[in-house]
Order: sequence, then structure tokens, then C-alpha cells
Amino acid sequence: MRKVSRNKTNYGLVVLLVLIISIVFGFLFDIVCNAIEKKLYPKPEEYASFIEKYSTEYGVPEDLIYAVIKTESSFDSSAVSSKGAIGLMQMMPSTFEWLTNDILRDYHGSGMLYDPETNIKYGTYYLSRLYNRFGDWDTALAAYNGGEGNVSDWLVDSRYSSDGKKLIIDNIPNEFGETEAYVKKVNKAFDKYKKLYSEE
Repeated sequence: MRKVSRNKTNYGLVVLLVLIISIVFGFLFDIVCNAIEKKLYPKPEEYASFIEKYSTEYGVPEDLIYAVIKTESSFDSSAVSSKGAIGLMQMMPSTFEWLTNDILRDYHGSGMLYDPETNIKYGTYYLSRLYNRFGDWDTALAAYNGGEGNVSDWLVDSRYSSDGKKLIIDNIPNEFGETEAYVKKVNKAFDKYKKLYSEE
């Protein structure tokens, strides 16, 4: 009687191969995803030294500066908003002239806002000034976008602040919905920068 040969499947080997393929695929997937996200949240080399310098000088986290620039202008130094804000960090000429002429006595004309280093320097200085005043980054960001005077008014209103020191971002007045969205957008970008570049 003729014996029928049967192929025996080595299930252990199959499981091992599937596991190895899954690990390799997962690793490659992470690399591709990180590369895509770094395209969306870049750190352009031409601005890196300025950001590092003024981050150290004014005590503002580097990744926060990148997040503000990404949110404000997407790294376009020639950007001008519909309200007249200029450059990488979208400073208003009136704010810039107040800082440079009245506060720091540097006396720059608003045309200097198109210069990347100047824009980063004074944008970062202004963020640090707001943080030193309010003691909270979310509140400082709200003031950067919505104005110091408005934020000061909101802080003394229990609808917008529970302790008079920090804003409840979700409760920012409806007419300033742009400011609420701005703070959330900067925070999202800030988290992305910290995650993507933490090992560099």
C-alpha cells in the first residue's frame, strides 16, 4: 500500500516570521510618519540659530517659538496678515514700535519686522514679557493673539478665570473665538515639536 506524504506546517516558524515582518513594518511605518510630520512641523535651518539664541536670552522654550512661528506664518518671513501683522511671528507694527522705542530704546522702524532675526528677537522678547506678566504660557499666548488689555479684563471676570491668574481657554469670550483656537493650535504644534525633535 502506497503511503501518502503530508507536508507538515511549522506553525512556530510562521508565527516568528509574521512577528518579524510586523516589527519591521511598524518600524518603517513610524519612520515614514515621523518624516511626514517633520515636513508639516519643520525646523528650518536658516532660523535655527536665531531661535536658539533668543530662546536662551529670553527664557522661552525653543519648541514654543517654533510652534508660534508655524502657527503665525508657516515660516514665511514676508507674511502680512489682513490686520497688518508682519513677518515670522506676525507682530503688529504698533506693538513692535512700542517695544523697541518705548520699552527697550532700540529705535527700529516697523520695516525691520521683515528681517527674520529682528522678528524672532522681538517676538520672543514679547512672549517672555507676557509670560513674566501673567505667569502662564496659555494666558501669555492668549495675550499675544488677543491683546494684553483684553486678557487683563478676562482675568478679573470669574467667567473666564477661576483664580484671576490663569485663563480658562475654553471660556474665552465668543467674539474672541480666534484667540481660543490660536492657543489650542499653538499648543498642538508645541506638543508636536517636543515629540518629533525630543531625541535630537
